[in-house]
Order: sequence, then structure tokens, then C-alpha cells
Amino acid sequence: MSKTAGQTASPRLKVVSAGLTDVGRKRNHNEDSFLIDEELQLYVVADGMGGHAGGGTASRIAVETIDKELRRARESRDNPFISTSNLQDALIPEALRTAVEKACLAIYTAAQEDSRLSGMGTTVISLVVKDDQAFFAHVGDSRAYLIRGELIQQISEDHSLVNEQIKAGMITPEEAKHSRYKNIITRSVGFEEEVQVDVMGVISEPSDVFLLCSDGLANMLEDKEIHELVLHTPRFQDVPQKLIDLANERGGDDNITVIVVQVQA
Repeated sequence: MSKTAGQTASPRLKVVSAGLTDVGRKRNHNEDSFLIDEELQLYVVADGMGGHAGGGTASRIAVETIDKELRRARESRDNPFISTSNLQDALIPEALRTAVEKACLAIYTAAQEDSRLSGMGTTVISLVVKDDQAFFAHVGDSRAYLIRGELIQQISEDHSLVNEQIKAGMITPEEAKHSRYKNIITRSVGFEEEVQVDVMGVISEPSDVFLLCSDGLANMLEDKEIHELVLHTPRFQDVPQKLIDLANERGGDDNITVIVVQVQA
């Protein structure tokens, strides 16, 4: 699906990345896909759903389409990858949104054409790093975290039933962890013809780490445990394996996919 590690340079900052996926301990096949495109500094995690054939197909179409669409955009007259001095003027968020929308249509169309793939869909969490700016596009409950010094912050908001219940004050975050509804998502890419995509941008600082993961990791580890492992793993390239190992020690209930991206001066 992709290379598992690499590094790319921008005019002021270097970006180092590593990614890994694992079937976990309970599933017999892996429906997750991930992408590391070092040239675009594009990183994507997709967690597919829809059965043995459907889930893996949906997540694979998602990462391939997003990569293809952003490469096409870069070659166009309105190249979104041209540097801008501030987040507000950046064109990458809209290009990311469009790429995820195109992935949605591609997955939906494939499902219409093959009854074995009926009802398939996927989460998507994607990141583009450009100079000191980081842009995300997001659908579903796969997550993006920012780790900056002593801070870990979830950047994405879960499109899930339990998150809606938390926001409505019906359950606590602690109760959500044990809810039987925790795997129900309220938005996915490809289940319907169109989807609403959340996009956001942040200014990055040297030593920032962005972590993208499927819920197979997020459901098994506390944020502070993720933070500790990222900070205290001697070799950055080993971080995904360390996180996956811990999730599997906890039971490995689902497929587990992790990408870590560090911005270096």
C-alpha cells in the first residue's frame, strides 16, 4: 500500500514519518489501509467497513483516490501546494476536501457495480504538511492527534454515536469507552454518494508530532499512554510498532493502523 517510513524536506522544516498496519488479535483479515506519500507530504489512514471484501476495498480505493486527486491538483493551473504565508489563504484544505469527496463517489460507484461490495464504506483521516502548516480532512472515527512537548490533543472530532451522546450530556467519556455502541459511526466515505468532510489547519512547530490512527488503536490506549510512548521511544521509526504491540497486549480487538509524522527544524 505504501512505504512504511521516509523523510522529506521543505524550505525550512524536515518531515520524518513512519507507518504500520496490523490485523490485531481478533480479526482474520485487515480492512485498514494507509498511505505515506513522501513527495506530497500526504498521509492517510482509512478504516474500512462492509464485510470481508467490502471494507478492505473501500479503504484501498479511498487512499488511492485521495493520492491520485492531490497529484492531479498539483499539476493543475491552480496548484494548491504553492506556499501561502497564512492558513486562511491556503488552498490545500479545499483540495483535500475535494479528494475525499471524489473517493466517496468512487467507493459508492464501485459498490453499485458489484453486489458483493454493497454497503461498503470507510473512515478517512488525512494530513498534508506544507512548510509550517498542517492540514487535515476527516470523516468517521479514525483520529488525528498533535503531540507538542507535554501536550497531547485530539485534533479531529469523532463522527460517532457515542460522541454525539457525550456532546448531548447523555453519557460521560468514561461510559463511552465501554458503550456497546462505540463502533457506530455517523459519517463514512462511500456508504452514500456524498459525504460532509471536516477540514482544519494548524501552524506546526519544530518537534511537533502528528499521529493518525484507526480506532483499533484509539479504543485500546489512553491519550496519555500514546503521549508517553511517542516521547519515550528512542527511535522515532519504531513508534508505530510500539503502539501496535501495546494495543495487541490489551486484546487487539480490531485492526490497528498508525502513522506518525514529525516536523523537524
